[in-house]
Amino acid sequence: MRTTRLIKALLLIFLLSACTESKDTADSATEPVDDDLAGPISRPSSGYGADGSYTVAEMEFPNTEYAGTKVTVFYPAGIASPRPTIFYSHPYGGESEEYNIGLFNFIAKKGYVVVFVPYATNDESIDHRYLTLWKGFVEAAANYPQIIDTTRVGFMGHSFGGGASIGLAYKAFTERKWGQNGRLLFTMAPWYSYQITQEQLENYPSDTKFITQVYDEDVVNDHRMAIDIYENIHIANSEKDFYYFKSSTVAGYKYTTDHALPNTRTAFDAYDYYGIYRLLDALMDYTFNNNQAAKNVALGNGSAEQTTMPSYNGQSMTPLEVTDNPVPQYNQVKYTFEWSNQLYNQRIDY
Repeated sequence: MRTTRLIKALLLIFLLSACTESKDTADSATEPVDDDLAGPISRPSSGYGADGSYTVAEMEFPNTEYAGTKVTVFYPAGIASPRPTIFYSHPYGGESEEYNIGLFNFIAKKGYVVVFVPYATNDESIDHRYLTLWKGFVEAAANYPQIIDTTRVGFMGHSFGGGASIGLAYKAFTERKWGQNGRLLFTMAPWYSYQITQEQLENYPSDTKFITQVYDEDVVNDHRMAIDIYENIHIANSEKDFYYFKSSTVAGYKYTTDHALPNTRTAFDAYDYYGIYRLLDALMDYTFNNNQAAKNVALGNGSAEQTTMPSYNGQSMTPLEVTDNPVPQYNQVKYTFEWSNQLYNQRIDY
């Protein structure tokens, strides 16, 4: 009964967010967009966040825990050795790879690998969703050792997948010994985290690099979920940052910061590239290549290189806010899933 209510609520939220697309209300005199992004601001042409030069290739195999679906591995075509790999956990309703195909293509174009595993949104068990993700990740690594370098890995997820990434990554890091040459976490608007204890958080591999993000207009997931993990995980402040996104309006186009950020199917815009892809790009370069300039972009503790957002005709997007001491900005009643929800929150005591 509890899981059924969860499914219905999240499906409704997903459908509403998928149908809510930001519209460019600028008049016809506004300079035209020079790429496929919504809004007036184009994607970066150079540096972190700029598209890479690799051609994207795909391989897939049957998803053993979710009949009728496939696990997809996106990778740079023509590579001659295994590459660092991101294991991605999608949000409720994001079972199709098209939901975030922009992100997957971006990662592969930059020379990395990404594994996408769909789990059933209508699955009756949260544990089985975690198992579906886990088995898909492990089987991908076993099937394609010529492509996937398990010594350099990252776990990334949005909403349900953001919460799931914490425990799945811990399991991979400690049981499978993945990430010995570099490991990262990147969570976006995370839901409640399961299969992770307080003791495990306190013993998390301290060499993990960690970004978590919350979005000001999100009315689905209470930001306290992200704050809880950020405060309790055993990673030094120098190796993690908490991001807060606020909306912007530039040339009449609103860059929204709701729960649907990021995705490719609705408002695919500068927030995807400058707020997610750019920071992930830098975090991967720092984690896997120890590039200190990259650290200043991804984990710059509020540096200008980290927080400054692009502009158009003199109008700038709102800078990103970065902190090591996050506090909730709103009362819990704003959110569908509140921190104090005793039905779902296994970490309510923290």
